[in-house]
Amino acid sequence: MKSILIFSLLLASSLANAEGHHHTGMVMDEKGMIMNDNPDRLPRDCTKLSETVDITIHAGQQYATKFNGKMFAFDKQEWNVKPCAKINITFINDDQIRHQLMIHGLPGYLYPDGMFHLELNGAGKLQASLILPSQKKTYLVHCELPQHMEKGMKAQLKVDGGDGDLPSIPGISAAVNADDYPVDWTHTNLAILLLCVLAGSALPLLILKLR
Repeated sequence: MKSILIFSLLLASSLANAEGHHHTGMVMDEKGMIMNDNPDRLPRDCTKLSETVDITIHAGQQYATKFNGKMFAFDKQEWNVKPCAKINITFINDDQIRHQLMIHGLPGYLYPDGMFHLELNGAGKLQASLILPSQKKTYLVHCELPQHMEKGMKAQLKVDGGDGDLPSIPGISAAVNADDYPVDWTHTNLAILLLCVLAGSALPLLILKLR
């Protein structure tokens, strides 16, 4: 009897791994994860959809090059939709690095923990939908992996123009704590800098003489 039970558990586990894990509000496989996909449930304050919007969001290091001091970014930093809009999101990771797309502050009765979540474990694509309430609001869109948001992977989604800009959105709003790289200009540091400049200037002349 014990052997049959163990065999049944192993078989169930194998089937789950083959088909991907499906829990309440979550679909996950080796490529990534979707949490709280909502293609059809209306928020309580919406009697019908106002519009359906298709949005493609890219994530990757190349999108951060236009922002000084940033390492990761989305290809856009802001989207604006109507109240009670349905958004079909295509999330594309152009890196071999794991990235997430998370939207916070959504109503908990529709989205557990108030969150919509897409995650890719490397280059790839995911698609999911959400329906927004009628409230005029600005939602945070970001990657929650350690330091990814701080290094630039942060944006905002506005409903009906939003209720203001969130802080530290690259290219849109000022940082709460601006990047600061102070240099301690001691006599020793100045001497080292001068020595490096002189050495760099003399090196081409030395190479010419050796030729």
